[in-house]
Amino acid sequence: MNIRLFAIAGIAALALSACNSSNQDAVNNAELNQPASDLNELSTDAANDAANSEAASLGNQQAQLNDTNAAAEDNVTNPDDAQEQNVSGM
Repeated sequence: MNIRLFAIAGIAALALSACNSSNQDAVNNAELNQPASDLNELSTDAANDAANSEAASLGNQQAQLNDTNAAAEDNVTNPDDAQEQNVSGM
């Protein structure tokens, strides 16, 4: 009876020792699976860079359009008095 009791106690001790709550492998895996703390900052910087380059491109395009419009000659002719008086249906 003493040998059985000793064997059961040994098996119980081995089973309880396997239930250790500080499993370093699980802790290390959890730390490795976390994203870098500056991931949001990097994505924000990338979005800001893209927006700034788009704004600069649009600014250059606007300047080119302004130069083109300034260089174009006016093709507007002023009507003479006869044409101004020849308005019907008003």
